[in-house]
Order: sequence, then structure tokens, then C-alpha cells
Amino acid sequence: MPHENHPKHDHQDCCGCCASVNRRDFLTTVGISALAAQSGLLGFATAAVAGGLAADAAKPRVRVAFLRPKVDRYWMGWPGACYDIKAREADYRKTMSNAAVALGVNLEFETEPIADMAAVNRLLAECKQNPPDGVILTVGSLHPDYWAHANKFAAEKGDLPTVIFSPMGTSFTDHLQATRKAKKCFVAATQDYTWLATAVRMFRTIWDMQNTRLCIIDGDKTEDQKLKVIGTTLHRIPLNRWTEELAKQEVTAEVKALAEELSKTAQKIIEPKNADVLNAAKNYFVARRIMVAENCQGISLNCLGLVGSRRIPCPPCMAWQRLNDEGSVGCCECDWNAAISLRLCGLLTGRPGFMQDPAPNTVNGTLMGAHCSSPTKLRGFDQPAAAQILRSHSESEIGVSPQVLWPLGEAVTVMKFEGPERIILGTGIVVANIDTPPSGGCRTSVELKMDNVADPLDCKGFHQLFILGKHDRLFQSYCQLAGIEVIPV
Repeated sequence: MPHENHPKHDHQDCCGCCASVNRRDFLTTVGISALAAQSGLLGFATAAVAGGLAADAAKPRVRVAFLRPKVDRYWMGWPGACYDIKAREADYRKTMSNAAVALGVNLEFETEPIADMAAVNRLLAECKQNPPDGVILTVGSLHPDYWAHANKFAAEKGDLPTVIFSPMGTSFTDHLQATRKAKKCFVAATQDYTWLATAVRMFRTIWDMQNTRLCIIDGDKTEDQKLKVIGTTLHRIPLNRWTEELAKQEVTAEVKALAEELSKTAQKIIEPKNADVLNAAKNYFVARRIMVAENCQGISLNCLGLVGSRRIPCPPCMAWQRLNDEGSVGCCECDWNAAISLRLCGLLTGRPGFMQDPAPNTVNGTLMGAHCSSPTKLRGFDQPAAAQILRSHSESEIGVSPQVLWPLGEAVTVMKFEGPERIILGTGIVVANIDTPPSGGCRTSVELKMDNVADPLDCKGFHQLFILGKHDRLFQSYCQLAGIEVIPV
């Protein structure tokens, strides 16, 4: 719980202190259902979300140090004589430690405060000799000496991701200038010390993205490509693999159970027949089987090509929905930038994103986004699902695609990773769900009033994610820490 003098925070960004599900609970929640238990693949979802590794098998290492004088009490100057040094540092340690346990991060606390330049040089040398995955420096005094220590570390640390935490009472505007644009360094100046849990989450996300493998199914080659900066590996396999695996997938008890669940939980079913829903369920188990075999945490398929050539009876729209609702990645059209976006979104915000085709509405001055697969766990992986209607795939009128109804009047973040080292970022508000027909386009169609965008024709990118909630500050902080450039949408 926050200290009794600590005001309750009201930020909207998802963070470790206010997220409705921690990592360990999430890893458990993802795979535990009667359906998963019946399938015999209960461990799959956990491995998929955890980066292909058991939660305790490998963890990021984060060093933590406190920059302050070796005193028991301050006298004059901020943070003031009333500032209880030991009690506040105990709060910080507890916040970070609880987050580390929940998220699977090894924290290495310095035993003594960093009180002089010799201690800074020692920490720098140790980090270069045995690099951790990140560093958290808490500045405990307004005195310029300790900002000189923070500035030196930021300037000489190299590519090491570093958070400099400045609780209220330890910095003025001038103190923060030297580090504001330091490479892979985020300066968090706030009265909200529980934000330190978000710092731990960001380090875990950076590490997970570096250890993520995404299965891209297209062409006729098997090869790996590890991307710079983000570190994600694109694992390419031949397109025939999908059709071969699909041909082997029988209508098993678990396939029937999933088909029944999809039918029962839908608000209504319009075009699809029972056979279509069964085929949709089969796609899900094929996707899981391939991901397990290839040790991947997400999948993207040349689905339009297969549908257009009539090589499959049902597009994988519902399979992708299910995977994204579970915290994994199901991505359309072999768009690996969108697949990376989906993975990053799930890890950082604790909820899935909706990959969409942007269609500017020049009459309303809004941005419409539509696609054949939207997640339903819009508020979080452990939250109730949004209402959906089972429809056919609109472009082919075969199979099953969801029409997910987004909540009107709520904030949305618009985000798209564009390799190798930038993301597009903006925000808006849901103003409408659009039916097809009478409109054309894909079944889930959402209209946004964008913030700070005078003309929707100026919106950048394609296949951007719509993410329920306002998470722009969280993505900006992460990108600063990870060395990724942010481009306004």
C-alpha cells in the first residue's frame, strides 16, 4: 500500500502498481481453462508469453542503486529534514521487489548508497565487466553532487538501459536537463513511487522482446532473422506447412469444445454454419501446434493468399483472436511489424491490440479502422470479454470472422512498430462501431476521433493497432528506455 502521505495516483497508463493482473498471475491465467487442459497443451500459452522459456529458467538482471549521502537525516534543502530516508527507501525496495517477483526479474540492490564519484566509477566498471539487463538509479537528494553522479553514469554507461528515478523533492527543472535525451535512459520524476513497478515491467518487456520468436508462414524457405534494436527473431517457415498441418487436424473433442464456446459466448451468429465454426476452431489448434514445434510466441500467416487461392476452407480470424486474447500473437498477412506491435502491446500494457486497416473519414474528420480479427479482452487479459457477433469473412464470405463491439466514448491508443527502431504513436476516442453491410470493409470496424490530428489524411502508417485505454506515456517511456524513436501518428 502507498505511504499514508502519498496521494492516490490517477494516471490511465497501465503500470505495475495498478495493473489488474501481474505477470505470474497472467502466465497462469493464460493457459488455464478446461479447454486447454483437455488439449494436452496446457504449458503452451505460458511458454509462449514467457518468451519460450520457463518463468524461472531465465530472467533479466537489473541492478538497483541509491544516489545520496551516507546520512540518517537531511538538514535544510530538499527533500527536507521531515523526509524519512530509511522509510522511503524501504517503500522503493518493496515496490520494486514485489514487481520483480510478479514479473520474473532478478534485482541486485547495492548494499551501500552511491555517495561519491569513486562509487559511481566502481558501478560503471562492474556494469561494463558483467553487463546487467538494466539499471535503476534512485536520486535521493537535490544536492548537485548527486545529479552529477547520475549524469556521469548516464553519459558513460553506453547502451545499457537505465532508469533514473527522482521522487518529488529531489529535482528541479534544471536538474533533469542533462539526462533528458541520454541514450536508452528514462528519467522518471514523480511523487508516485509506486511507478517503480512500471520501471521493472519495462525492463522485463525489453528482455522479452529480445527473446521473442515470431513464426512467419509464407514462401518456401526456413530461415531466421534477428532484428536490430528490438532484438526479436523472425522465424520464417514455408506456407505449405500450414496447409499440411490443417489437413491433419481432425475434429477432436477439444475442437468441438472450442467451437461450442465460440457459439455460446457470441451475442449472435449471422452467416456462419456449424461446420464453419468447427473449421475456425481447427485453425486455432493448428496455430498452437506449429508455435510449440517452432518454439515461437506468435504467428503470422499469408492468410489472404490461401483464402484467395481457395486452399483453405476458413481464414484464421478466430484463431488469431483467441491467441491475442491469451496474450500470445496471432497476426494477419505476414505483417511482422504488426506482429511485433501485438507482442509489445501485450507485454507492456497487459491487454491485446487490434490490428486494423486505416480508412480516413474526410466528412467527419475521423479515422476508421477495420479488420477481420479483433480481440475481445480489450480491458485486459483477465477482464471480461467485449461483446461480439460471429460473421463470415467479408472479403470471401466464407468461414468465421468476429465483429467485436468497442465501447463508445472511451480512449484508445494508436500504435505501430516500424522496424528497425521506431513506432508511430497517437490517441483518440471511440465514436462508433460500423456495420458491414451496409458499409463495406471488414467485420470489426471502429471509428475514432483522433487527438491532435486536424486532418485524418495525415495519419501515418498501415495496420496500426487500436488499444483500448490511454497508454501513450507508457509507450513513450518504454521507447526512451529501449532506444526506439517515437513518431506522432
